[in-house]
Amino acid sequence: MTKEELLQKLADIEWDDFECKASQNKLSEDVWSTVSAFSNTSGGWIVLGVKQEGKKFEIQGVNNGEKTESDFLNTLRGEKFNMRLSAKGMKYNLDGKLVLAFFVPSSLIKPIYYNNPINTFIRTGSGDRRATETEVMAMMRDQAFGSKSEQVVEGTNINDLNKGSLETYRNQIRNDNPSFPYKNLSDEQFCDKVGISKDGQLTIGGILMLGQRDVVQRYVSNFWIDYLEIPGRSLAEAQVRYTYRMQEQDNIWESYQIILQRLRNFVNAPYDARPNGIGAEDESQLYALREGLTNCCAHADYFSPMHPTIRVFSDRIELQNPGRFMFPLSELRTQIHSIPRNPNIIKFFRYAKLGENAGYGIDKMLAWEQLTNGKVEFTSDLVSSTITYKVGEQVGGTVQAIEQTVKQGIGQAVEQVSGQASGTVSGTVHNIEQTVNQSITQADNKAIEQPREQVREQVREQVREQVQRLVNVIKEDSCTLSVILKRLRLKGRRYVFMNFIKPAIEGGYVLRAYPDKPSHPQQRYYLSEKGLKLVKK
Repeated sequence: MTKEELLQKLADIEWDDFECKASQNKLSEDVWSTVSAFSNTSGGWIVLGVKQEGKKFEIQGVNNGEKTESDFLNTLRGEKFNMRLSAKGMKYNLDGKLVLAFFVPSSLIKPIYYNNPINTFIRTGSGDRRATETEVMAMMRDQAFGSKSEQVVEGTNINDLNKGSLETYRNQIRNDNPSFPYKNLSDEQFCDKVGISKDGQLTIGGILMLGQRDVVQRYVSNFWIDYLEIPGRSLAEAQVRYTYRMQEQDNIWESYQIILQRLRNFVNAPYDARPNGIGAEDESQLYALREGLTNCCAHADYFSPMHPTIRVFSDRIELQNPGRFMFPLSELRTQIHSIPRNPNIIKFFRYAKLGENAGYGIDKMLAWEQLTNGKVEFTSDLVSSTITYKVGEQVGGTVQAIEQTVKQGIGQAVEQVSGQASGTVSGTVHNIEQTVNQSITQADNKAIEQPREQVREQVREQVREQVQRLVNVIKEDSCTLSVILKRLRLKGRRYVFMNFIKPAIEGGYVLRAYPDKPSHPQQRYYLSEKGLKLVKK
């Protein structure tokens, strides 16, 4: 960091990779939480000798630079942290005052904490936050990154695979990759050659990709890929929670096939005379989506309490994965990365010509932007990563497809509950609202639609206000329900959960520390990146 770059950063509020500490006479006590936070996330600069007052920085200088530098570096190399750390130091003369800066890189081994594992911190926005148990466990699982899926499961064999899945997978290779050298081998030889098995025993990746349901659940108990079609911009806005939800499937391959066919309904996709109607290589909108779906299935952390979830909203298609991106998001659009979480699973997709040969297929996903005029967004934290395809003006068939989905799904839902479904779809496309309105009895609409809509808007406004209140009391903390009740100055645990916490979770603003166990006795709630952006300063 040059002197000019330092001055530029000092002219703004704290950055997510830059934090100042006064430390005029000695190291600030909270400097170690920042070291932990930078080590556990993407690294950053710690600047000593600068005091922050609100959104302004005051250069005070360090009185004993040599001792301060020695104390800082010796502590990093000593036994205070669970791993020996390193940092690059710089010295600056600003207005005749000595300022020290240390770059703390992201650690290859995580989590990094000092004194006790409870002192594990992560960086969120421009502040340090104590990591939740879920985030710490995610960091620990990342230590097996790139190797877990290739582990052999003793006592298993080819009979533990779903025979139908294996057959359709092999047919996919024969159709789309005719030069594949192992396509005509026996099933046993084929599985050993491609990495589904080793010496006759299945790998974790092989079980996940093609295993029978009970076998998959035995070795990866939380396996589940969820797919929903939601008639609105959020669950809160949808008249019904979803119009289609995929039933749980045996394995990755079965889930992938169904989801890909469902996604065909929402985009322009050229017909191809194949069993699945999709060509191995084309420039369609579906091809851009398929690359994201492959990425989602191949790079998920299947041992996380979370599970991969694909949601089709009226204004976007969202693919959320357990497990973070293992490289800086700033490099996604400019560099090719080949760091697969599950190396053999991504190979299985590539053998079937269903995945990019280099990197994460980011360039194929980004083709969506040119094809549709809709943005592709990537977000990631320690626990999860999300790819969002925004619906653009040129998304062929998307408006019509969502209209049809809403019309059919809402019609079925209204029929099932004898016309008692309530709520609305507040999609960005006016035709979607018209379709929903038509699915409700027209005679009733003429008499009550206007007051009904007023009530709906009042309810939505109340939900927005309650979510805003909640994020403002949680902020960067991890809170129990009791703490939230106290901060909101409210009584009634069920009332607060149903009216504040639940809509905030459904809207993606609040996350659970134990997402797979909602009633966990030590359950805590903290803000997602989306929630942190909502906090009023």
